[in-house]
Amino acid sequence: MRRSSRNFLRVVLAALLAVVVFAAFCFGVVPQRFSPFAPIDLADPPTWFLDPRLAAMRNDPDLCRAVLRAPHIVATPIPDKVQANGCGWTNAVRVREVGGAELGLEQLTCETSAALALWVEQDLQPLALSMFGSRVTWMQDMGTYSCRNMIGNKRWVNLRSQHALANAVDIGGLRLANGKHMSIAKDYRADTPEGRFLRAAHMRACRYFRVAIGPQFNAAHRDHLHFDRGIFTRCQ
Repeated sequence: MRRSSRNFLRVVLAALLAVVVFAAFCFGVVPQRFSPFAPIDLADPPTWFLDPRLAAMRNDPDLCRAVLRAPHIVATPIPDKVQANGCGWTNAVRVREVGGAELGLEQLTCETSAALALWVEQDLQPLALSMFGSRVTWMQDMGTYSCRNMIGNKRWVNLRSQHALANAVDIGGLRLANGKHMSIAKDYRADTPEGRFLRAAHMRACRYFRVAIGPQFNAAHRDHLHFDRGIFTRCQ
């Protein structure tokens, strides 16, 4: 074998190894104790390698309990429920409050709960204070777990939604401490302070969630923001 061919083969193998290692971190295969990245701390602003640090929580209940703590989030672990039809959840929690805002979620994965807490505390609350001088005190839950396929596109009929794994959350609106109420259906597209706030908050969620979509994505999301940490990436 010529030297050039051997060098090419080495490059290909190195690239494949890099892809495998990257995927292992992105899908939470590597336990936190073997990770070169520091564990997530909900008290700290987002830093480098946020995505693999969130993913490390996927299969680690002990890390989940250590990270999901008040005052950043009020969450209680729930038993795993795995079904043969591709639905169910593992390492999930029940959420009652996140970043100081009431939000009743019965099932949400630890990983996505941490992403939600970071978004609310690090971005949503500061944005609300800067634009309206008031904090978010309540968020409208429009769904987490639902054993179903993806909707909104005929090509997705055979693909399980991240909702089927309790790995997604839909937000329909919110209320501030001063009584102001904003809804995705009514205010998101409006050329108003409320509309600009909701659109900015949506875009800031993209650093925490792999999918962050809303009314601009398709008609199925006209009345809510959908956030998940599945295998796809989309911010729209």
